Amino acid sequence: MFVDEIKVYARSGHGGKGAVAFTREAYRPKGGPSGGNGGRGGSVILEADHDLNNLIGQFYKPRLIADDGDQGGGKGMDGLAGKDLIVKVPCGTLVWKLPAPPETESAADTDDYNEDVPVDTADTTIPSAIKQRDLIRHSGRDRAVEVDLEAEEVPEKEPKKSPGAHGAPGEELVADLTTHGQQFLLCQGGRGGQGNRNFATAARQTPRFAQPGEAGDEGSYRFELRTIADVGLVGYPNAGKSTLLGAISRARPKVAPYPFTTLTPQVGIVEYPDFTRLTVCDVPGLIEGAHQNVGLGHAFLRHIERCKVLVILVDMAGTDNREPWDDYKKILNELALYDPDLVVRPHLVVANKMDEPAAAENLKKFKRRIPRTKVLPIAAAFDEGIEQFRKVIDAAVATATAKAEAAAAAAAASAPVVPAATARARDRRKTKPAA
Repeated sequence: MFVDEIKVYARSGHGGKGAVAFTREAYRPKGGPSGGNGGRGGSVILEADHDLNNLIGQFYKPRLIADDGDQGGGKGMDGLAGKDLIVKVPCGTLVWKLPAPPETESAADTDDYNEDVPVDTADTTIPSAIKQRDLIRHSGRDRAVEVDLEAEEVPEKEPKKSPGAHGAPGEELVADLTTHGQQFLLCQGGRGGQGNRNFATAARQTPRFAQPGEAGDEGSYRFELRTIADVGLVGYPNAGKSTLLGAISRARPKVAPYPFTTLTPQVGIVEYPDFTRLTVCDVPGLIEGAHQNVGLGHAFLRHIERCKVLVILVDMAGTDNREPWDDYKKILNELALYDPDLVVRPHLVVANKMDEPAAAENLKKFKRRIPRTKVLPIAAAFDEGIEQFRKVIDAAVATATAKAEAAAAAAAASAPVVPAATARARDRRKTKPAA
């Protein structure tokens, strides 16, 4: 089962509460306060791992809850810290924070509310133990949520979005894990409370109170996988993408003469004699309206956003009674409507099924209708033109990589440079003087 999108609930551990204790030992009958501190709660940490290829682990365990910290003990013993929960996710995972759910109806608005019950004049305000909740005011048997109407309304913060990121309204992109071993702190554990020994002063020598532990962070998140590959194969159903992937690599995707044979993205490794390797991703077939949730390709368009080079595979024989030039234009239109950056990205046009009788005539018409476009003819089922195709995608990926590195170097060169004297002075401030 291939899982590329999943919603999870994450909560870090609560901090342990501090202890209230006093020393009672021989020869120390009034040893004073000795309550230890509570341990901090465990954190939820995401770690990118290149050995994973989908989010199947979070599908079976959608609740990510770290351990709580232990409470403090007597004789100055601090509680143990909660163990961090490290969750491994595949490289290319985006983490979206979901908006908080609306608050539930208060008890005063329910049908059980009785107006004849006398209200106690002595009300108490009790803060909630969990963060991000309003104060709950109790007065006898009545309960209501305290809302400050005089407070100024704070404008909502617009969620952050990266180029090419398509999140639902209200979602906020908090992390993009692309490198093996990259970690992200999803929920930080709560701090432990201090024991009563920390509150002893000359005027208050026997404090009989301690701090409770802080509540950990919590929230609902959506993990979205976008496959990281060098080359992406895009085309209509039955264009021969799976056949081409099997011809250039050792991947064995399902091949059948009916639409939508490929239901999930397939990734293959292309190896060269100089020991270089390229990853090629085959996404399900695109049809007209794929950017509007039509067909199967709408759910997998995001997997080609990270590809350096796109290969538009066209059925030049027209076996499904479609014109090849119309397929090419519709594919470019769908890519532009989904993400305009995909159209300007380097792409190759490959004419497949050139072994069919009508393919040669259609190729001439294709070049007349779409001029100034290089077309590479192949027949993936019979390994015709496969070696040339391997060389072309290798050169295209090398060119795209060189341009990306040059752009990164130019951006680094245009960044402000810190003078050497300022850097040395900053380093001296960080170092402590020798005793």
